[in-house]
Amino acid sequence: MNKEKIIERLAQLNKNTMMEWMGVEYLEAGEGFLKVRMPVDHRTKQPDGILHGGANLALAETVAGIGSAMLVDLEKYDVRGAQISANHTGTISSGWVYAEGRLMHRGKNTHVWNVDMKNEKGKLLSTCRITNFIVSKT
Repeated sequence: MNKEKIIERLAQLNKNTMMEWMGVEYLEAGEGFLKVRMPVDHRTKQPDGILHGGANLALAETVAGIGSAMLVDLEKYDVRGAQISANHTGTISSGWVYAEGRLMHRGKNTHVWNVDMKNEKGKLLSTCRITNFIVSKT
């Protein structure tokens, strides 16, 4: 499947989910790599007007989860988040936040991802490490 078709398919997965509500858009996808963006607006801000750390975590878990799902046979396996940790290093009050996920470890039962969230100028806003369980459906 070509990259355009992959992006279209990922966008279809957003329908009627938290990702759709948060405005997540898929930009680039490859084996062990996924780049998305999310608007910084009324859906993703905290009361003082900056991007909510929880929105960053939801975005990072989305990137890692979809990234792992792209690597396994979903007829045979489910992907489940096991652990996430984050360090928030900056703030943003408008525009877009870009998340780039890279697979760090691809084991039989676990995948470990690093996801960095940056502003439009490339300034790091948050970095997350996510572990996913790869669970057999049988």
